[in-house]
Amino acid sequence: MGDPAGIGPEVATKAVAHRDLAASCRPLLVGDAAVLRQALQLIGSHLTLDVIADVRAMRFQPGACPALDLRNVDLAALEPGRVSADSGRASHAYVKLATELAINGEVDAIATGPINKAAWHAAGIPHVGHTELIAALASPDAPASQVTTMLATHGLRVVHVTRHVPLGGVAALITRDRVLDTIRTTHKGLVQMGIPEPRVAVAALNPHGGDGGLLGREEIEEIAPAVHAARQAGIDADGPIPADSVFFRAIAGEFDVVVAMYHDQGHIPIKTHDFARSVTVTLGLPFLRTSVDHGTAFGMAWQGKADETSMVEAIRLAARLARGRGFAP
Repeated sequence: MGDPAGIGPEVATKAVAHRDLAASCRPLLVGDAAVLRQALQLIGSHLTLDVIADVRAMRFQPGACPALDLRNVDLAALEPGRVSADSGRASHAYVKLATELAINGEVDAIATGPINKAAWHAAGIPHVGHTELIAALASPDAPASQVTTMLATHGLRVVHVTRHVPLGGVAALITRDRVLDTIRTTHKGLVQMGIPEPRVAVAALNPHGGDGGLLGREEIEEIAPAVHAARQAGIDADGPIPADSVFFRAIAGEFDVVVAMYHDQGHIPIKTHDFARSVTVTLGLPFLRTSVDHGTAFGMAWQGKADETSMVEAIRLAARLARGRGFAP
């Protein structure tokens, strides 16, 4: 359900109340039952919680949703819209338990609600966010480069070479090996998700693709060699393509995915194209994981105003992929 002080409980409860989701999956809420009940009351839902202690005890009845209750939130002390170490520890526990369920094959996929990185930091949690924690739990011996995040919305998918890095430090991280690893992980992930021959566009880092080295040499020395190596390995990769045109070309259907060089280069086109329905998919894991593509939105927490569309789309996509139906609705 995400951070209890944010909009996670609201969007989670609103999402599982969508009756059409029952046609494609059986949702299980992981969180604090007292918080979830308060969220149901906030949104005026008639949905009830069926609190269970074991996944094997799940029952699916109309008007009810099974929930694993970690009982780790003190409602009297909870401050909506505030960064809290207690809330950070609570949301960390939800992600950890959901991941363990997926690792053990007790659930087919997980769809995560929003956590707050500052709250995790305040709680002393060493992982930056969801993806880093899930990757460490699922594949502790695998290189971090084998796991990456793809943003997806209707008509556009984007994977990033770097994510939570200050802009001033990005260029130093754009290396041939890192770009090539991202292309490979992207290609493998899309194949596993039902696109047999993914067309991968690789964005340039610098304006105008570096203008032949006048505006930067990363395209010449790092990105182009990575694309060449990917093509030699049989991957349909193209680039580096200037970022001011590559996303338009992808939306037009020329590519299945764009490999972006840094966080905002990829996030801005996704969220401009279709903010409400954008979700994230983690590539390189031994199980399926999707997530909302927004944060805890502390400014509107516990006001009943949060839009659950991204959570609904994350659950729907997880269900489609788990059933082998690919990305198409």
